[in-house]
Amino acid sequence: MVERAFPLEIYGGGPPDRTELELEIWLAALQEPEAVFKPLSDDWPKTTLPAFEAAWCASKLDKAIGHEFDLRIRKAFFAEGRNIGKREVMLDLAYEAGLNTNHFTRYFDNGEARAAVLEEGRLGKEVYGVRGTPTVMLSDGKKLRHQMAFPHIKEGKILSVGKLSCCGEGCYQATRELFDAAILRAAEKNMQEK
Repeated sequence: MVERAFPLEIYGGGPPDRTELELEIWLAALQEPEAVFKPLSDDWPKTTLPAFEAAWCASKLDKAIGHEFDLRIRKAFFAEGRNIGKREVMLDLAYEAGLNTNHFTRYFDNGEARAAVLEEGRLGKEVYGVRGTPTVMLSDGKKLRHQMAFPHIKEGKILSVGKLSCCGEGCYQATRELFDAAILRAAEKNMQEK
């Protein structure tokens, strides 16, 4: 599995929209009832690039650590109300996570992380046709569509939510089936090419 950055503020139409995100949090809470959400802070990030860069830096130290740190950043924003657009918050999170802060800070400050994040976003848009997040795809670029509930929104208010195909841990099987079908398709394609 390869995780790539796709900063919507650069490649998808601007910085995070607070009103839209507040609506999406309710949908996320419906689909993952065990998740913890805190009301969004007044200290709203003007950018999320520092968060993307910090996740990239942690991945540079170790891929597994990078994945865990990416989740830690999301928790800091959604469950703790921290401003993930601030450099000092990212450095605090790195320290709290026990990362090697000397190496982390070197990557974070030398511009390499920003360049890598912007390049990954460019590839996502221009090469793979990514328009939003998350986008799950196979190595050949085939996008996998996970079922989710979509809201009917009018004048900034959720009027209704479509039927949930699964919820919380109940989605594990649906996700597994999605990937199993994709693996089977890839194996069949390889057999046909031989």
